Amino acid sequence: MRYLLIMSVCTLLAVGCKSKEAHSHDTTGGMVQNGPLKLDSTMFTTIEWKEQDKKFDKITEGQKLDVSFAFKNTGDKPLVISRVQPSCGCTVADPPKEPIAPGAEGLIKASFNSEGKSGMQHKTLYVTANTKGTQEHELVFEVEVEKKK
Repeated sequence: MRYLLIMSVCTLLAVGCKSKEAHSHDTTGGMVQNGPLKLDSTMFTTIEWKEQDKKFDKITEGQKLDVSFAFKNTGDKPLVISRVQPSCGCTVADPPKEPIAPGAEGLIKASFNSEGKSGMQHKTLYVTANTKGTQEHELVFEVEVEKKK
């Protein structure tokens, strides 16, 4: 009986841990992951970024800066953005939740909170997608944050 109780608890813990892997938003670090990406060579596509590097004017400390990066699926398979990881906790990413059809366009959005920041800020979004060649992409934005008076 004791053995059965221990096995039941272990099974419940294992199922609980497994279900957390596919969460769509981790509020602690701003990372968004739509689930594990399992691909074979027939599932890759191509992506064309409108811009991968953006520079913004000055903002005042405490302001939020909303950023978006436009892209197009230039391949012949659906484009899946499986993960977007900001370089720090002051930035939260919001990628598309659904696959992008061939020929369609999409946006990866992010919000930078400048509270407690001052000076030149250089932030990176690390994007993982089912793209040919490399599945890792970097999107960068810079903004100068003026200290609150």
